Amino acid sequence: MARTPDPIPDQHGRRFVITGANGGLGEVVTRTLAASGATVIMACRDPERGRVIADQLAGDVTVAPLDLADLSDVRRFARECGEFDVLINNAALMNVPFARTVDGFETQFGVNHLGHFALTGLLLDRIRDRILSLSSISHGWTSTLPLGDLRFEHRRYSRHSAYPESKLATLIFGRELQRRLRESGSSLRSYTVHPGVAPTGLVAKTQTPLDYVSEPFIRLIGQSRTAAARSTLFAATAPDADPDVYWGPTRLFNTRGPLGACPSSALSRDRSLWQRLWAASEQATGVRFPAAAVSRES
Repeated sequence: MARTPDPIPDQHGRRFVITGANGGLGEVVTRTLAASGATVIMACRDPERGRVIADQLAGDVTVAPLDLADLSDVRRFARECGEFDVLINNAALMNVPFARTVDGFETQFGVNHLGHFALTGLLLDRIRDRILSLSSISHGWTSTLPLGDLRFEHRRYSRHSAYPESKLATLIFGRELQRRLRESGSSLRSYTVHPGVAPTGLVAKTQTPLDYVSEPFIRLIGQSRTAAARSTLFAATAPDADPDVYWGPTRLFNTRGPLGACPSSALSRDRSLWQRLWAASEQATGVRFPAAAVSRES
């Protein structure tokens, strides 16, 4: 059932960490949370760009450098971060040319999933309320998740395959984290959301001619950045938001419209894959989650 979110409640006294906050949806979410009284830490790969945004805001907003393509920098950020209420794993790369992270992983999977997996695990004991993972309707555009070749050493690279794979992993991670938190008796919650389609600038970084036509096309079929941010803001702030719901826009193949429960692919509901992805992510990052999230199905 579609649900239109109420205006977000007052956020005074609450502290948020949001990755990729220096543009796109991250900027919209930061502005909205700050205007609602929240303390916001903008975790940005480009801190100078983040400071330009932060300087325009009247709220309690700070900028902290964070490069999700470098696990040593993820660890550095985690060491320097104090307690807070909500982690919003928002940063993403989309359909970019082949490259590797500092640790040797394909960049889309390395940033979109592995960087956030490591960040969440390293910060989990300092989060007081919830974690959000931003997936995409594109998660359903792949029929496989090749966990044995995260570095693209044994298969031909396709940017248009790597992105859906990374967003499928994001969705699975959020769901498996929620399962583990619930089973361990933790009061923390893990949410998965998607923004639909909006002109966020994400698709205009492919270094191909598509960069010149993609944004106008998205403006035609999609929704505004403000509308696209609703799922994130709702799941981040609504006290009664259901963590078992995949929140997002519900019209025109889930690209736009009122917020509600959205369908997801069969692969994203495969609980054996949830377990395999978790194990592969631990091995890849070297990050083991604290006891609040390590329980396993019997």
